[in-house]
Amino acid sequence: MPGAQSRRWRIVSIVGARPQFIKAFPFSRAVRAHPALEEVLVHTGQHFDANMSDIFFRELGIAPPHHAFDIHGGSHAAMTGRMLTAIEEVLVAEMPDAVVVYGDTNSTLAGALAAAKLHIPVVHIEAGLRSFNRRMPEEINRVVADHVSTLLLCPTRLAVENLAAEGITRGVHNPGDLMFDATLLATVLAEKHARILATLNLSPGHYALATVHRAENTDDPAQLAKVVAYLKAEAEKQPVVLPLHPRTQHALAAAGLDTRGLIVIDPVGYLDMSQLLHHAARVFTDSGGLQKEAYFHRVPCVTLRGETEWVETISHGWNRLWTDPGYAPRKDIREYGDGHAAEAMAEIIVAYLSRA
Repeated sequence: MPGAQSRRWRIVSIVGARPQFIKAFPFSRAVRAHPALEEVLVHTGQHFDANMSDIFFRELGIAPPHHAFDIHGGSHAAMTGRMLTAIEEVLVAEMPDAVVVYGDTNSTLAGALAAAKLHIPVVHIEAGLRSFNRRMPEEINRVVADHVSTLLLCPTRLAVENLAAEGITRGVHNPGDLMFDATLLATVLAEKHARILATLNLSPGHYALATVHRAENTDDPAQLAKVVAYLKAEAEKQPVVLPLHPRTQHALAAAGLDTRGLIVIDPVGYLDMSQLLHHAARVFTDSGGLQKEAYFHRVPCVTLRGETEWVETISHGWNRLWTDPGYAPRKDIREYGDGHAAEAMAEIIVAYLSRA
């Protein structure tokens, strides 16, 4: 058996949704560059639309997944159950040293459970985030994933404190935020290659960007109507661009709601989205990731929810809830790291596996 110094550790990384592709972008680069690691990428198919999935792999140079499923639609239980079965088969075949899951989707939950039941160490990237709203499926997913994880890689100090409050202190690290890494890498590419502003005839700094996809907004027709009315009111002040998530499109049609007055476009790739975000005057979103990305681009954000897991964006004046009257005094958020969180995460994983 080769010595510890020459061993390559195999990790299976599980993705399925747009935010996870973005986080996998810098992390997979760091893994490929590390002499002690090799990665097997699994795509559950949770986001299956080409504009929500394939385009990210092409634009960001992410290697095609080694295993790709077509699991989407249906109830949370049905989707997660099908993912759990498929992921377990991959893990039995690949026999990895660790499994990496990202964020808070059904793919995250299924990957974490499948690995934990096979006694494979689980690495949860973006651990410790809490909205404290258990009605959100994402909150359930992130809590369960944290409680079965071996390594918990937190993006903020508050995330570390959240875990400690739940009795989780072992295996907890705070290497920084992968989304900051991804933003730094993608912004340069977007300014070189993206053409979305010209396509939409938008002037930098003279439009707002909006996204709506969370179940709490799309599953309740009355709540969705409030969100649409809010965005339409904002569109009277400046153009509002709305890349329309497929689920939201279906929910709007089912509720009989129109989007007149908004610039509605199909979902766009990460580079186009980066350019739209970088030059926006303001962001309106229910996406956790986009709240944070808005800060990375130094664009004020309004969160279309009753709470946020990214509380430091609120306390530092870059974000506010749509029910709040204004922003706190603005200051920089220093705890998201230095843009090298991915490399730090790779080292943490190798250090753990070398001792295990």
